Amino acid sequence: MKALVTGASGGIGLEFARLLAADRCDLVLVARSADRLDAAARDLRERHGVQVETIAMDLGRLDAAAELFARVPDCDVLINNAGFASNGRFDELPQERTREELLLDVVTLTELTRSYLPAMRARASGRILNVASTAAFLPGPFMAVYYASKAYVLSFSLALSEELRGSGVSVTCLCPGATATGFVDRAKMHDTLLNRLPLADAAGVARAGYRGMLRGKDLVVPGFSNKFVAFSPKITPRRVLLWSSRKAVEQR
Repeated sequence: MKALVTGASGGIGLEFARLLAADRCDLVLVARSADRLDAAARDLRERHGVQVETIAMDLGRLDAAAELFARVPDCDVLINNAGFASNGRFDELPQERTREELLLDVVTLTELTRSYLPAMRARASGRILNVASTAAFLPGPFMAVYYASKAYVLSFSLALSEELRGSGVSVTCLCPGATATGFVDRAKMHDTLLNRLPLADAAGVARAGYRGMLRGKDLVVPGFSNKFVAFSPKITPRRVLLWSSRKAVEQR
């Protein structure tokens, strides 16, 4: 068994790699930081005796998925975890950053799934896990692109899961809430209400997603509070929903 994990140098991605290695799955770990990837790979080899290949590359480029697929032409498990957010007024954010965010969070995830899925279907075996967020369930003023991107990931994943019903291939969408990772630093969210709330443990989030993937679940929302966030748009007036969403991430 071989698993490819993007965004694997830390946080939820690294925790997925640890779970897979503990189950004796060989790994391909992809992220931007070569040093952090190499350190993780050494630890996983020593602890579990699995083969670990590392690929340091920026997946927020237009040709990133094709380049990665050329280097790794097959896998049994695909975990699309890499992603980042931007915080601020949409019209004031650099256009290049917005483009990179869309490429990484939407385009690369979609293209990697498209690349690896045919071989999985041909052998009637394979698992794909796409990491979205509770942001997928509501609009996000001041993080408009990120919230919309995660809504795409959720819709895309659920649709594929239904398309693949009975094929032997499963697609799982993991929707965690705020989690203790490097996400806040890159998104510049330190001075927000959301960052002041208790953060979930990355290992626990990964475990929930991993177990759901192994059971073939199409959607995993770990934690009661996150389940409430996922349900709240169904019962909350739109203006109240937008106001509360804004207050959670607006810089203070």
